[in-house]
Amino acid sequence: MPDISVTVAGIKFRNPLLLASGILDENGYTIKRILDEGAGGAVTKSIGTDERSGYFPPVVVPLDDGLLNAVGLPNPGIKEFGSEMKIALEAGKPVIGSVFASNSEDFLNLCSAMESYGAYAVELNLSCPHVKGFGSEVGSDPDLVEEIIHSLKSKIRIPVFAKLSPNVTDINQIAEAASECDAFVLINTVRGMSIDITARKPVLSNRVGGLSGRAVKPVGIRAVWDVFENFDKPIFGVGGIENAQDVVEYFMAGASAVQIGTAIHSQGRGVFRKIESELADFMEAEGFNSMVEMRGLAH
Repeated sequence: MPDISVTVAGIKFRNPLLLASGILDENGYTIKRILDEGAGGAVTKSIGTDERSGYFPPVVVPLDDGLLNAVGLPNPGIKEFGSEMKIALEAGKPVIGSVFASNSEDFLNLCSAMESYGAYAVELNLSCPHVKGFGSEVGSDPDLVEEIIHSLKSKIRIPVFAKLSPNVTDINQIAEAASECDAFVLINTVRGMSIDITARKPVLSNRVGGLSGRAVKPVGIRAVWDVFENFDKPIFGVGGIENAQDVVEYFMAGASAVQIGTAIHSQGRGVFRKIESELADFMEAEGFNSMVEMRGLAH
């Protein structure tokens, strides 16, 4: 049987299919359930210094080929999240703590807390497209990105992953600024909008949101391809993954593992086991013995 396990930044995952940040991952029990039902690892909801309630509804718009959302980074705050991490880690699989902040000091405090909670790694949300002062506003400033990651790498013992935004002119410029990280996460959602033509106004309460799902897969593939060409770093591919073919495409573009989120909305929690089975069948049929054999093969 083909070996579908992967090792990224020193962390071994039983399969390359991780739960992406932002989907069923604010609560320890739901993270644990996703892990128990087939995910190789999980990334938590992005957690900040203080509790945030997020935006008023409507915050999600279902589309034919994905979801448009502007939830507003709701989270309980880092001090309250330790108990959730404890529950999630009971699954015995890697849990990565996602964090967001506006400056290097807050990022350091958040990552230190995640490390103390037992997170296998931290994922820096440098790419949320719809919250002022955080996410892509931080991640589009190369000097600030470089400062943040340099500060963390000198003090944090666990791996640091940088989740970058597609909503920039040149993703390689931001990847260069983030190049001290242990892995890149590509991509976050693409900035978008939907109009209610009857109400004559934007559907989302925040007006602008982030597009995820099938529609953004070509953007994600292109970002992974570009960064793989220019940097010798592991890459988590994110965006529009619904089946084994999508996973293989990301790997051949240069990914070392993938993260799945929106597909849970359309296929349910069973999507991880389904894709895992499809992957094993594909690899056996095509003569691949391990996932690493496929990485960057299209270059």
